[in-house]
Amino acid sequence: MQLWLTALLCVLAGPALALQLELPSNARQTAARDTILDRVSVATAPFADGTVAAERIDGPVKRRSYRVPSPGLTPLQLLAPLRDQLVDAGYETLLDCDADTCGGFDFRFAIDVLPAPNMYVNVRSYHFVSARHPDTGDAVTLLASTAPEAGYLQVIQVGAQEAAVPSAPPPSAVVPTQPSTNLGQRLLATGSVILRSLDFAVGTTNLGEGPAPELEQIAALMTNRPDLRIAVVGHTDTVGGLEANIAVSRARASAVRDRLVDRYDVSRDRIEAGGMGYLSPVASNLTAEGREMNRRVEVIVVNEDG
Repeated sequence: MQLWLTALLCVLAGPALALQLELPSNARQTAARDTILDRVSVATAPFADGTVAAERIDGPVKRRSYRVPSPGLTPLQLLAPLRDQLVDAGYETLLDCDADTCGGFDFRFAIDVLPAPNMYVNVRSYHFVSARHPDTGDAVTLLASTAPEAGYLQVIQVGAQEAAVPSAPPPSAVVPTQPSTNLGQRLLATGSVILRSLDFAVGTTNLGEGPAPELEQIAALMTNRPDLRIAVVGHTDTVGGLEANIAVSRARASAVRDRLVDRYDVSRDRIEAGGMGYLSPVASNLTAEGREMNRRVEVIVVNEDG
């Protein structure tokens, strides 16, 4: 499957090179964390002897994660065009490895990764690249992973670089037709869906202000089906006690309901909100990957009374 990417946009800004990576045109941002000055550990070697060797770099930092609704792609297919852009811009590769050569589970949890579900990482299917420009000292790390229904990209940029942005397909390009990924249609068909574009910082119940295209689709469905009622249900992993986890999951579900009401004008009495804590897992809580999958918010169809 071909992802259309435009050419790299590089402009001279004084003595420094301002880099802007361009992403697949169907990439949708799920989280953004910017800091004016931060210290970032940029991995330079796979996991070995209980640690990951890294360079510590200070500077302005842009962290972005994206969901790419293109089933069937490998992590390398997602990442390779961005890697090529870095090479063309004069960046020198520090580390280029897949899940096996990076160190699997140990490597993934030793590097900087935005929290799930915004950046989903399958510890058996990911690819990582780090690179640094020899003249400016700017650094970039790329992380790609895949799930059955989509791919996920994370881009961390340290230094005077423009944030990565989705590209537009060339006018003459024939973009392959994709199966429908409309969340509202899937909700009606299956009765429940997991929301993957929500931005909850680890350990908090505050819903980020960034874009949430899945909530837009749920709101559109509620507008088109005025008698439809739904429930928003939060879930956690098993870290911590049951009562605390139920409280957190309920608070996150309530935050999603509030966003649908306040931003998208959905009637509050059409949305129930509750929390299950860790009582309804979708994966084993004995692994970090499983715990990551269990931390989620679902929408469930309750009824549609005409």
